[in-house]
Amino acid sequence: MLHYLISLGISCSNPRSRLALPKFISTMKHSDLLNIAKTYGDPVYVYDSEKIISQFNRLTDAFKGVKHLKLNYAAKALSNITILRLMNSLGSGLDTVSIQEVKLGLLAGFKPESIIYTPNGVSLEEIEEVAALGARINIDNLSILEQFGSKHPDIPVCIRINPHVMAGGNSNISVGHIDSKFGISIHQIPHLLRIVDLTRMNINGIHMHTGSDILDIDVFLYASEILFETAKNFKNLDFIDFGSGFKVPYKEGDIETNIEELGKKLSTKFNNFCKEYGKELTLAFEPGKFLVSEAGFFLAKVNVVKQTTSTVFASVDSGFNHLIRPMLYGATHSILNISNPKGRERYYSVVGYICETDTFASNRRINEISEGDILCFKNAGAYCFTMASNYNSRFRPPEVLWHQGKAVLIRERENFEDLIRNQVDVKELFSPKKEKVVAK
Repeated sequence: MLHYLISLGISCSNPRSRLALPKFISTMKHSDLLNIAKTYGDPVYVYDSEKIISQFNRLTDAFKGVKHLKLNYAAKALSNITILRLMNSLGSGLDTVSIQEVKLGLLAGFKPESIIYTPNGVSLEEIEEVAALGARINIDNLSILEQFGSKHPDIPVCIRINPHVMAGGNSNISVGHIDSKFGISIHQIPHLLRIVDLTRMNINGIHMHTGSDILDIDVFLYASEILFETAKNFKNLDFIDFGSGFKVPYKEGDIETNIEELGKKLSTKFNNFCKEYGKELTLAFEPGKFLVSEAGFFLAKVNVVKQTTSTVFASVDSGFNHLIRPMLYGATHSILNISNPKGRERYYSVVGYICETDTFASNRRINEISEGDILCFKNAGAYCFTMASNYNSRFRPPEVLWHQGKAVLIRERENFEDLIRNQVDVKELFSPKKEKVVAK
């Protein structure tokens, strides 16, 4: 039986302390995954709805000490409309970064006021278009803040602050440090306040996001103090948004953000701040990876087992066009041979079929692999399909939801017609050279 156990959380303030966390057992078996690969072909993404629900409830329970809590699912992690409908059914809001994600959210049934729009580097015109749709606006630079406030002083605006805190598991996903393009620097608060005063705009929220794969909760708590101090400058706030970035375990023995400990400590700090502020505010988060990463599996067939002088390669019918995280972030994904789960373990380098290096794992111990076996990549729910491409003119795989013991197709596999659908074949521009006929 394929199962995954939520790892023991480790308190970073005391690395030796361990807290037993709730256990989640998936109902999915190896046979279920193999049947999905047989039915829908491979490669294929599979998502377990029960795991998503379990993670949502776990995060909610961790902050049960807060009177008003709002989880805004980060659509960029996994934006399939069925997944969005699932999140909406749980009472989640939606965190978006583009007008397209806003429209997806509306299509999935989210109320406009349940959608928060946190763009970076977009045009004023796009922000105005989103505002017209009724979504909440979050602005992260002074220039756009002044322009928007001057034109639309009556539209409430949230402000994204850069706390200048280095956090995150990789430099590409650390977004709250001093050199980051994201957010308004805390050193620019006086300038920010002048803009707000001159435009008489309504600031209804304060937001931060320090990075992804944050493990040290003390760093998170430190950043929260900066956010609380910033919030004191605004008298009509409705919410404070702490972003997300919680680390999930990617390999056996991996550690994760101790959500339960963070919940207790941050809830106390937040409640104390609300008393000082004189108003019950909403505590908001924007979890993406935390909710969907562990729910996802990526299945790929082994095309070739290639022995070289130093390495045994298992080449699968996929590449970084479908799973780019190992190449982009140096991410580790556990890989299981679900066709031979009890086979003798050997060392393999799992690679793809792309015309350049696309290594998923190097010298990894995996149950003996034969050509035709199905490999299962775990933690494939977040930033996998959404970052997939048609590189090498390959099709993007289908997506399947495992829900209430059944496999439900939620995205069809692409075909050749999808690949050329938006191309304009201007045939009259070019014609093949005619071969000269040599007289005999």
